[in-house]
Amino acid sequence: MSPGHLFAVAGPSGAGKDTLMAAARRRRPDLVIVRRVITRPSGATGEPHEGVSEAEFARRRAAGDFALWWEAHGLRYGIPATIRDDLGAGRTVLFNASRRILATAGRQFPGLVVLHVSAPDALRAERLAARGRESAAEIGARLDRSDLTMPDGVPVRRIVNDGGVEDGAERLLAALQPARA
Repeated sequence: MSPGHLFAVAGPSGAGKDTLMAAARRRRPDLVIVRRVITRPSGATGEPHEGVSEAEFARRRAAGDFALWWEAHGLRYGIPATIRDDLGAGRTVLFNASRRILATAGRQFPGLVVLHVSAPDALRAERLAARGRESAAEIGARLDRSDLTMPDGVPVRRIVNDGGVEDGAERLLAALQPARA
């Protein structure tokens, strides 16, 4: 079986990364959408994730349970090591990634492609406010740090998510197609 394909879905908060991945998965059930492990309670608003305590995260990290991990916004995030099994089985794997991990991910997974999802600031502000997790000042701070610098040597495909969910999912699915020579 041929090796799978790994895509890091990255972009600023409120761009719609998780929404687009879920919509793409509904159209393509063969896609593996990674459920991140986060030191945030499982019932918290936002993406479906596995919530763990700091101690449990540290235990799992030390045990090698994460292929990738990082810290951002006062939380720890982990990508389960099981993605290696999915890739070995020839599956297409997508995970929501922080810009902080992209260079490391590119070194560990040489075939990695970054899908950079963006949206206009006004639309992102609306989406962030609808989450109800942050104050207006915190949302403003997120909008101010939306620059996403990509590491050298990691291919990037850009997706502008400025329309409906189905339109954005179609753009994401198109970005999964092999590069044309």
